[in-house]
Amino acid sequence: MNAHFVCSLLISAMVSIKSGAKWQWEVGHIRLKLDRFPKIEGLKSSCFGDCSSWRKLIGAVSKMDCLGVVQCRWKQQFIEFFADVYFNHFAQQPQTSDQEKGEMSRHSHPHSINEESESSTLERVAAESLTNKVLDRGLMEYGCPHYRRRCCIRAPCCNEIFGCHHCHYEAKNNINVDQKQRHDIPRHQVEQVICLLCGTEQEVGQICIHCGVCMGKYFCKVCKLYDDDTSKKQYHCDGCGICRIGGRENFFHCYKCGCCYSILLKNGHPCVEGAMHHDCPICFEFLFESRNDVTVLPCGHTIHQKCLEEMRDHYQYACPLCSKSVCDMSKVWEKFDMEIAATPMPEPYQNRMVQILCNDCGKKAEVQYHVVAQKCPNCKSYNTRQTRG
Repeated sequence: MNAHFVCSLLISAMVSIKSGAKWQWEVGHIRLKLDRFPKIEGLKSSCFGDCSSWRKLIGAVSKMDCLGVVQCRWKQQFIEFFADVYFNHFAQQPQTSDQEKGEMSRHSHPHSINEESESSTLERVAAESLTNKVLDRGLMEYGCPHYRRRCCIRAPCCNEIFGCHHCHYEAKNNINVDQKQRHDIPRHQVEQVICLLCGTEQEVGQICIHCGVCMGKYFCKVCKLYDDDTSKKQYHCDGCGICRIGGRENFFHCYKCGCCYSILLKNGHPCVEGAMHHDCPICFEFLFESRNDVTVLPCGHTIHQKCLEEMRDHYQYACPLCSKSVCDMSKVWEKFDMEIAATPMPEPYQNRMVQILCNDCGKKAEVQYHVVAQKCPNCKSYNTRQTRG
């Protein structure tokens, strides 16, 4: 028996159930093209109206090899449908009495034990498929601009409903809100969530108590965070006290800086106490809770990666906080040397001396004045400022 007949049985079953007819398994027109599926062994084309034959059908389809995404999707839909029918019709049949079971065991074939074991496995596969179908309803179809999730939260501070804590921040802590009314949400104190599929308000949990849907594939009971997009590789950091993205194996928590950094910086970053507990010096977003990528400058200060790239686009290569160089500027300093050598100062300024402070090494020095720039004699940097002269 090939896959075409299984598909025909599926179509006939769907038609008979929708029309309210009894179990009729006539072979209908083949509406699905599954030419690449191999033949299915062990099934007869007579009747699938009994429980064991139906279990065999579920098992046979679950063992079908599929080529490509489309066939895998069809196969999953078949198993979900078969499991639905099995539990709605066969699982509700009257249980066999102990006496009947004894009669059946005396007249059973030697291979009945193996069939029972196989049946239990198929029932488990069907149950798991049906459970996953319920849990995954609406997956990646609901949410807010910040997260894909199937619930919203009730803010404990103002008792209003928001998509997430970022939505609350944008609504209650922006420049258009009266300063006396601005406030942040205590995210760890959220106690109530509302399922977006059935509208049931309930205590914080991953599974809806009413419709059984999973409200977030990733769920943190500490942060009250829900997210269906697990490709972010979310994890909860006890040191930070909040959830991070990128995968726990790729980051470490620096207790002096008070934040998580890439594992590549574990032995090579300058520690700055509370490095992430301040606003971005460019866009003024609070870095510790930012959803955008944050990078660490050589001086130890932190900034959004996009803001740093914007600085470079405008030829700004110094930290906005301490003015140290944010990258290797040695090639630029060589060009400064060439330009100064090609630009002699007028005679009245040739012997003029000025005092400078180097922004890179922090040393003070007295050097000869030049209109282009003053070079630090200690680190050879031109990232200096004139303090006197």
